[in-house]
Amino acid sequence: MRKKRYRGITELKQLKELPPVDFAIVGEPTLMQMAVAERGLMVLDAVARGQAGHAARNEGDNAISKAIKDIQWFHTYQFDKVSPLLGPNKMSVTVIETENKAHNVVPAICKYVVDVRVNELYTFDEVIAAIEQHVQSEIRPRSTRLKSTSIATDHPIIQAGLAMGKTMYGSPTTSDKALMPFPALKMGPGDSARSHSADEFIYLEEIEKGIAEYIEIVRRLML
Repeated sequence: MRKKRYRGITELKQLKELPPVDFAIVGEPTLMQMAVAERGLMVLDAVARGQAGHAARNEGDNAISKAIKDIQWFHTYQFDKVSPLLGPNKMSVTVIETENKAHNVVPAICKYVVDVRVNELYTFDEVIAAIEQHVQSEIRPRSTRLKSTSIATDHPIIQAGLAMGKTMYGSPTTSDKALMPFPALKMGPGDSARSHSADEFIYLEEIEKGIAEYIEIVRRLML
């Protein structure tokens, strides 16, 4: 299952077998508009620690209570620097759990996961430093590889898209584009708002239109 999940990233390692790459188009759903920049992604594993005790007595130090204070900070904190294209950094707590399964035990450990989307104005180290100044929980990043990326707006592929009447924008989501060592444009059929929904889908006419527009944008580069 793990191999399937990271298939796109695994295939990127095979780029060394190809001739030099001038640029790439990443086919993530953008309604075929041009995502010229995207936020970076850093997933944090956080652990709040307390002390176990009996829930019926005034015992222990509830790790959930400590985690709640930190989670509230993640929910409300605003980083100062706001990107013109990508907006502010965004932090969302997406998973929370305790190792304790008994209703009458004050938990000593509460774990939670934070999804952090970072604009180009901050490094991951700067974001981690800010977090560690404000929360009690132990923080550990799973990876710091998926940094914010962009492609120059004067790049020929962007100029070709503009000539077709396409718009440029900064994407709040992250893709394999973050791991590509050459200029890359994120542009594809379908709507990103459908991603990760229960009934994620794409219309056949969106695919057909997307193919035609891919052909057209490359044709304009060859003129």
